[in-house]
Amino acid sequence: MRARKAQAMTEDVLAGGGAPDVLRAPGRDDAATSDSPDHARSASAASSAGGMQEAAQAADARQQGASAPKGGRRSARPAVAAALRLLRRLRPTSLLARIVIINILGLIILVGGLLYFNQSRESLIDARVESLMTQARIMAAAIASAASVDTGEIIIDPDRLVAQTEEIPEGGSQELSWIIRPERVAPVLRRIAQSTNTIARVYDPEGMLVADSRNLYGGLLEQELPALPTPQESWWQRAWRWIDDTLFRNHYPLQEDYGFDNGKAFPEVRAALTGASVSVVRVNEKGEIIVTVAVPVARQRSVLGALLLSTQGGEIDEVLRSERRLIIFMFVIAGLVTLLLSVSLASQVAEPIRKLAAAAERVRKGVDNRVEIPDFSHRDDEIGHLSGALRDMTQALYERIDAIESFAADVAHEIKNPLTSLRSAVETLQFARTKEQRERLVAVVLQDVKRLDRLISDISDASRLDAELARIHAEPVDVAELAETLAQVMNETAREGEAHIVIERLPLPRGVRGDDAFTVMGHDVRLAQVLRNLLVNARSFSPPQGVIRVVLKRLPKHVEIRVEDEGPGIPPENLEKIFQRFYTHRPARHFGQNSGLGLAISRQIVEAHGGVIRAENITERQEDGSERILGARFVVRLPHARHQA
Repeated sequence: MRARKAQAMTEDVLAGGGAPDVLRAPGRDDAATSDSPDHARSASAASSAGGMQEAAQAADARQQGASAPKGGRRSARPAVAAALRLLRRLRPTSLLARIVIINILGLIILVGGLLYFNQSRESLIDARVESLMTQARIMAAAIASAASVDTGEIIIDPDRLVAQTEEIPEGGSQELSWIIRPERVAPVLRRIAQSTNTIARVYDPEGMLVADSRNLYGGLLEQELPALPTPQESWWQRAWRWIDDTLFRNHYPLQEDYGFDNGKAFPEVRAALTGASVSVVRVNEKGEIIVTVAVPVARQRSVLGALLLSTQGGEIDEVLRSERRLIIFMFVIAGLVTLLLSVSLASQVAEPIRKLAAAAERVRKGVDNRVEIPDFSHRDDEIGHLSGALRDMTQALYERIDAIESFAADVAHEIKNPLTSLRSAVETLQFARTKEQRERLVAVVLQDVKRLDRLISDISDASRLDAELARIHAEPVDVAELAETLAQVMNETAREGEAHIVIERLPLPRGVRGDDAFTVMGHDVRLAQVLRNLLVNARSFSPPQGVIRVVLKRLPKHVEIRVEDEGPGIPPENLEKIFQRFYTHRPARHFGQNSGLGLAISRQIVEAHGGVIRAENITERQEDGSERILGARFVVRLPHARHQA
């Protein structure tokens, strides 16, 4: 980054044009530049001209941006939409593939960020510039010393070299004229430049090449031989080089060849001849980074020439490639680990889900009579919960199917009985000889028709009960008030001799308020249907002028309703059977007046409200130890509104 900032600093120093190289001008040599008024004015003029040119280019760019058609953004929208549709079509459908892709994608983004935003290149360039600058100053001092003293002695002690470059009183060097001699520069370049694996060049004030470390042998100038042919690269080396050149291309200017007489064509040489120390970063034909520093060879404020130190092409790039290879290697290792972990995770998640989905599909298609859902309930995670829920749902579904089949069979049986009776009466009607016989057969037909109508109504009510209970919103219902209202209506509409209904409230437990003591959450119409079925059932078994007692009792978390009659009671073996559909066991006088669905519907409604209903006998112990049945009792227990689940 400092190398990029140096470009603007050096362009202000340069008086002439040139390639926009990345240059650096250290502060220690600013004094050398400021000593020359002509150069300072030239640099200032170049800076002003460059600034005006940049401002003009920026204005042109803004004008072009403003004149661009606004429809370009709209025209890009269909392309973006098409790309999104393509991604949606190409997205993986397998959970395993999605897990692997997501994990690998995150790793790729991380590694890509490390490779793209890695600051190693700038750091290496900065460090190399500092190193070359130090070497160049030492070598420049040694060259200046060799040019000033004709003893053949080469001074390489940094302290002495720095001491020789210190300023002398003004006017003390006007009579002196220093010349860089190639035969004295050659040993310095050979001993210092070649030992550091750098290329050193020395130019005189006219821009002519005095010495080049690549062409030195024993102090003589030698012509560089043609390069040896490079070995053939393998396919993976070519692939890696293509990836490296494509993704990590160095966007620096191209380095042109330094000639014998074109030194002033390079901005760094011109800057060094003016007394400035600068650095430049370029690339060769292979795209490899070359760092060059240029320092003046000065003696007593007199610039004798320019010294250029350059790195070998590929020196920095090889270090960067080694880092990238290490990152890629770590990416491969991490990718393999991620892949194994993803497959392991998918085997624990995707495979159980696949088995559950396959079992659910078999349930839907009905391939097997009873499909067993895989049991993963031993797992304490979401898969275990899903497995348990699916098993419970499937079991409830099979139970509902069995109930529907049983209900259909019962309906067919119950409808068939009155239809058979009706058919028999109609067929016999044509053989009736007397009016009395015909009237009796017509009465049978009317009774069977009423029975069918009642049966169909109850069947329809029972079939839509579940859906209606699930659809209606529950509201607070005062069961005591509901029972009192229903008892009053039934007492007022009772026939002569039918049992009378009495409401009795038991004392409330301590701490229970009386305003909502018997309030439950539910559907008032359906709860009234339960009470009416129980009261009608009790009245049908009660003796004439009997009494039906409705006892309301508040429990800590429930409301209990008891319906007691004075009838013959219920056989012990039928206490649970009476809640089955179409089961009826009534006196002969009530034959055909009930469908046998009343108690079954009542249990269905109570259970839908989270309660229970049961039947028991009211007994009294006799002197001989036996129990006498005094009547039947139906107990309904519903959760209180405050304790509703």
